[in-house]
Amino acid sequence: MKKMVLEIDNLKVSFFNSNGEVQAVRGVTFGVNEGEILGIVGESGSGKSVTSMSILRLLAESAKLKEGSIKFEGKELTTLTKKEMQSIRGKDISMIFQDPMSSLNPLHTIGNQVAEMIAVHNTNLSKKEVKQRVLQLFEKIRIPEPEKRYNMYPHQFSGGMRQRIMIAIALANAPRLLIADEPTTALDVTIQDQILKLLRDLQKDSNTSIVFITHDLGVVAELCHRVVVLYGGLVMEEGLVDDIFENPKHPYTLGLMASMPEVNQDKSIRLQSIKGSPPDMTNPPLGCPFAPRCNYARKMCAAELPPYVEVGNKHRSMCWLLTQGAPSEHNPFK
Repeated sequence: MKKMVLEIDNLKVSFFNSNGEVQAVRGVTFGVNEGEILGIVGESGSGKSVTSMSILRLLAESAKLKEGSIKFEGKELTTLTKKEMQSIRGKDISMIFQDPMSSLNPLHTIGNQVAEMIAVHNTNLSKKEVKQRVLQLFEKIRIPEPEKRYNMYPHQFSGGMRQRIMIAIALANAPRLLIADEPTTALDVTIQDQILKLLRDLQKDSNTSIVFITHDLGVVAELCHRVVVLYGGLVMEEGLVDDIFENPKHPYTLGLMASMPEVNQDKSIRLQSIKGSPPDMTNPPLGCPFAPRCNYARKMCAAELPPYVEVGNKHRSMCWLLTQGAPSEHNPFK
């Protein structure tokens, strides 16, 4: 049985502003196994990034972790001091952010930026040893001419190369857990494929656990072992990638999959979309957050939050249509 690296239990995070409380995450529970790539998928506003920022305690001042537990290798992160958290952040748990251009400092060379991450957590190393580690890291992530690139600035790199630098910073101290927050969103398909292959190879070589956040189910299918589908600050469905794609068990997952274009699709056929808009999280619905947009919703769906139903092989879904006694008429799961 694989060791659990990350355990999140009933996580609730809210933001407070002039309009009141925005309930961004409303009770998220999932885990990440050692050496596993877990995909977290959902529309913008579903709670993906807030969940990842909560793990590293990088939430904005307006945010509050109201409830729940976040354990990394058995250690509770929510009760650690700032200093204790700093010793974990960037060393044991690292993050690749979505936009490398805004994440990298334009005034410092990329070599110095990667070196700083190593030096902070390895005070016993000399400057020469730190630089040597940086150059080795550049070779590992396939940056050509490492010595030359070391003294270059972020604006001198392409988008794909800047993202490789972000990966280098994240991997500088061989973390046990890597969080990748939509790292391929702004990249073209060719560069995206290279980055995904790089992450896959790094995971195999070092047995690093990866949480990969995206809105693209195609990327999830290519890269991940398991997937968590988030919507309205809740887990709608969770399971092995093959199970989710071959046998989806939530109307939201069905909607996401139907909106994916197929390679051989007739160009005259319009892509499907999920009607409506995500819920207002200042006043989230009492029932299933997807009910107002669901083609199969009934009165109960809007009135009460459904329970999680186990559908086999650690595959679970939060949907009334899966519960005992649910009508079979117009039910995609019966």
